[in-house]
Amino acid sequence: MQVRQIDTSNPHDVRRFIRFPLDLYKGNPYWVPTMAGEMKAALDPEMHPFYQHSQAAFFIAERGKETLGRIAILDNKRYRPRNQSETGLFYFFEVVEDFDVASALIEGSSQWARDQGIDTLIGPKGLAQGDSIGMLVEGFDYLPAMGIAYNMDYYPGFLERLGFEKESDLLSGFLTAEDYQLPERVHQLAEKIKKRRGFHVRQFTTKEELRQWIPNVREVYNQAFATVPEFVPITEDEVWLIADKILSIADPRMLKLVFKEDKLVGFLFAYPNICKGLQKAKGRMWPFGWWHLMREFKRTKMLDINGIGLLPEHQGLGATAILYTELEKTVRDFGFEYADLVQVNETNLKSFGEASNLGANWHKRHRIYKKVL
Repeated sequence: MQVRQIDTSNPHDVRRFIRFPLDLYKGNPYWVPTMAGEMKAALDPEMHPFYQHSQAAFFIAERGKETLGRIAILDNKRYRPRNQSETGLFYFFEVVEDFDVASALIEGSSQWARDQGIDTLIGPKGLAQGDSIGMLVEGFDYLPAMGIAYNMDYYPGFLERLGFEKESDLLSGFLTAEDYQLPERVHQLAEKIKKRRGFHVRQFTTKEELRQWIPNVREVYNQAFATVPEFVPITEDEVWLIADKILSIADPRMLKLVFKEDKLVGFLFAYPNICKGLQKAKGRMWPFGWWHLMREFKRTKMLDINGIGLLPEHQGLGATAILYTELEKTVRDFGFEYADLVQVNETNLKSFGEASNLGANWHKRHRIYKKVL
């Protein structure tokens, strides 16, 4: 067995890197493949905005022609100075159930990290802010939210044996439409805040109309999450990458923006969970992948909530009630039976408490791991 860095300009190497999880998870009812085009872009310095400021290396463990594992090491040069550390990120970690292979894969890729001056690895974290974060450690019997990682249950044990420790956890919780009934006082508070402070919510009918507000959403997003540990503001090019990904799966009527008079101050992003369609598409749009996706758009009863934010000066002043009442409207107006509140950081006590009060059943836990090299 050997571990080697792949040549991302070599189509054969790229195919092997992308193909490996398709074989590893074959027959697994919960794993959802990433679309092949998205994966190819992540490995192509000419296509992904990450490479405008940073670099990455991709490794596979192999025995002859058999692929046994893969991993990416990211030298995010915007992450390092913001967090005042020589920290690198790891992502795309997949491996067969063999600890020796996992050990060789981590050690082989860590040497590249050391060569870049990196002394600590943290992850899983991706190339862009909108990528999946963390490794699943609880909730292996549930379908993931859109774009959120599912992984083998032996991965956490492998990492911990290799010296990785918990950095933080992100919890996801589902709400049923039947149970998600806000008290009348919350609705009254939302209406009072709208009238007294000049808030209003804008709903869109076309993606083109929504696109005009993407630069403004970026500004609000960066300010809203500025105090989150290890947050790195998204760039202009990155926000368009994230927006294209969201708009490809979203109904624009479910993407709502909050204004105070004529100023954008918050957002609520929710979209249908079409993971079952992605499973049937097997990561490809053609020849029939598009049909499976469109069919699932019409059939799914699950809503993913993966974007709630307000400018800091409006947090905790009642504007949150507006977001939660709008969320309730989305669930009911579009006939969803379940809503998945995606990845709330356990350190965000305020959001965690608010969601718990709404009846969130915390059923999935993703862990961010850290290791000093």
